Amino acid sequence: MLGTVTRVKHASVADGMSQIDEDLAHWSDGFRRWFVKARSLVFDLFGDYLRYRGGEVRLRHLVALMACFDVPEATVRMVAARLRKEGWLSSRKEGRETVYELTETAWRLLDEGRDRIFDRARGPWDGQWHMVLYSVPESERSVREQLRKKLAWFGFGPLSASVWVSPHDRAQLVREAFAGESSVRLDIFRSRSAGLEEDRDIAARAWELAKLDRDYAELLSQYRPRLSRYRAGNLAGRHALAERMQLIHDYRRFPFRDPDLPPELLPEGWHGRHAHEVFLEAHGLLRGAAEAYVDELLDADGVVAEQAS
Repeated sequence: MLGTVTRVKHASVADGMSQIDEDLAHWSDGFRRWFVKARSLVFDLFGDYLRYRGGEVRLRHLVALMACFDVPEATVRMVAARLRKEGWLSSRKEGRETVYELTETAWRLLDEGRDRIFDRARGPWDGQWHMVLYSVPESERSVREQLRKKLAWFGFGPLSASVWVSPHDRAQLVREAFAGESSVRLDIFRSRSAGLEEDRDIAARAWELAKLDRDYAELLSQYRPRLSRYRAGNLAGRHALAERMQLIHDYRRFPFRDPDLPPELLPEGWHGRHAHEVFLEAHGLLRGAAEAYVDELLDADGVVAEQAS
């Protein structure tokens, strides 16, 4: 093994995304945006492809995959080194080659992310709200911000500054995420409102549902017309991989904002469920061609030179 892997405490998808801006704050805006794009691509490649191929990749193969998105080798090396330093990847030498593999922390992050992106709550709602009241000292502002991001990721919404609610029982996830954080005090309990009208009012106050619905409608307008092309198998190779990665990139932010509310709490004409169905269909239709191309690159010798030609 090369060096020691730094463990990421209480890691979550929210951690992985928010840490980007903090790490790169001292760099130029242009380079930061480029680096963030490259870092996100590496996470997406591991999350949608490499995790199902042992969770590891040779550096030259990662360079070849990233070349599909016009990311140069120097940037790939920098991103891989940064992810290793942060504890998301570990590395080892096999002869003269470097192999990067997911750490246990990264595996948990990808599992959590996949569940939030692909799964939706099933069954009727029992009418109960799960509430989190928190207290964090003013001196621990960064901890408070991380708490809010994790609550949002778990599907909670702010009813007031320090009172967050969810129609789903995810209290244990919150407890586990901050079990070792002494500066955080959590009070978690369940409650019912006076009725459905009040429940809808709570949902409207805790989440920006109108804006979220507009964004879902925009996503639908972008990808629904493409389904016929996907069904016909018109995309192959590098183009299929790029299209599927763009789809994932465009959709994966929604779970940060969408609490997956029961149907009775949603506005009239809600686009979220249909958008999720279109995402799942498009993701599945592009799977065969995209995975075949990934396998082709991973199995090829001299792949870097071939990709550049």
